[in-house]
Amino acid sequence: MTTVPQPTTETRWRCTLCGNLTRFDVTRSSKVIEYVHLDLAGEPKVEEREVVSETIESVRCRWCNAVDQIELVDRPGTDAAAAS
Repeated sequence: MTTVPQPTTETRWRCTLCGNLTRFDVTRSSKVIEYVHLDLAGEPKVEEREVVSETIESVRCRWCNAVDQIELVDRPGTDAAAAS
C-alpha cells in the first residue's frame, strides 16, 4: 500500500493518464475522537469530531478508473504556478 499525498492550498490532484482534475474516489483511514450525544430515545448525534490521524490509502480517477496514477500539480493562480 502506498500513501498518496493530500492536496494543499497550492496543489491539487491530477490523473496522469487522462488529465482529470476534478473527480476522484478516495480511500482513507482515519483515527478520530468523537463526542457523541444520545437523546432520550437513544439516537446518537456526533456533536464534536477531532481527527487524530488520517492516511489516504488510494485515489482512483472517476473518469478513467486509473488507480495509483494520481500526481500533485500546482493550482492555477498560486505563486508556484506563476514561477513555472
